[in-house]
Amino acid sequence: MTSVDLAELGLRERKRLATRRAIQLAVVDLVSERGLDGVTVDEISRVADVSPRTFFNYFASKEEAMLGDAPVLPSVGLVETFVHGTGQIFDDLSVVIIGSTEKSMADIDMMQRRHRLLTQYPELLAARMATMRKFEGEVDAIVAERLVHDDPSLASRDKELERRARLVTLVAFAAMRHAWTTWGSGEQASHLAERLRESFGELRTLFT
Repeated sequence: MTSVDLAELGLRERKRLATRRAIQLAVVDLVSERGLDGVTVDEISRVADVSPRTFFNYFASKEEAMLGDAPVLPSVGLVETFVHGTGQIFDDLSVVIIGSTEKSMADIDMMQRRHRLLTQYPELLAARMATMRKFEGEVDAIVAERLVHDDPSLASRDKELERRARLVTLVAFAAMRHAWTTWGSGEQASHLAERLRESFGELRTLFT
């Protein structure tokens, strides 16, 4: 692939992300004004300046557009650094968690507005939590790798490894949920990444 091709690919990706954000912003604005039941895909498409067909290329429904994107594991390099890390496991895992949410955290205004709306619709908040399950499973897998790296004998003790990895993941997600809750209520840190660091810092204090 030539440098021109790469540049074009970058432009297409930027346009794709801009269209996706325009749709999500239209949903948030319209639902804020009229409520979820008072908004149609046609109206969302008009405000976002796209066709309904384009809307459905990005989202299956207005509810899906409201939910936003679930976190995904960061770069392979960051994951490998965690798996082979030598620090306190929750400190190292916090770097992965923050890296996983970095993309969504870049749009603070959108996050705050969506968070406020989701609290008004329990069914959407529950759906948002369901989208986190895949991410939780991915974190569980890399935690298991880290535990085997720290104690190779666990590789032959499947059940014990599974229990330990699950415990570490659940504790980490509790810290993540704590950060989301306090950030959403407007306490202290205005940036979610900072709140995540503080929550994991509090976790470290409790463990020591």
